[in-house]
Amino acid sequence: MVMEGWTLADGLRGLAGGLMIGAAASAYLLINGRIMGASGILGGLLDGSGRATASERLALIAGLVGAPALVALAGHAPPTHLTGALAIVIVAGLLVGLGTRLANGCTSGHGVCGISRLSIRGIVATLLYLLSGAVTMVLARHVWGII
Repeated sequence: MVMEGWTLADGLRGLAGGLMIGAAASAYLLINGRIMGASGILGGLLDGSGRATASERLALIAGLVGAPALVALAGHAPPTHLTGALAIVIVAGLLVGLGTRLANGCTSGHGVCGISRLSIRGIVATLLYLLSGAVTMVLARHVWGII
């Protein structure tokens, strides 16, 4: 099955991004002995619990935000089908943030680091948030028609 509008370059960008996230997670674990969960790293900055490691947390967050920004500035950002409704984007972002707090982690912590370490908790969390995302997408697009 070929997705409409998909190109080999899109697949290669996805592959490169996945390799970079995997390499960053591996390096973070090997160097610091801690899991690279982006939500926990950002949460520690926001609630003050990560003051002792604030500089490394800031560097990681800067890289997560800065790398895609540099790609976009260079004119190589892939097209997106994100809705133009800003309210939906804001609500979705807040719900993702709430979900990461409830699940004690996000895709980088549970999905990338948890599954690679064969963590049952990480595997179950990843399966649940993927299922939740799929159900939410079906409802939002096909039932409610908001995206």
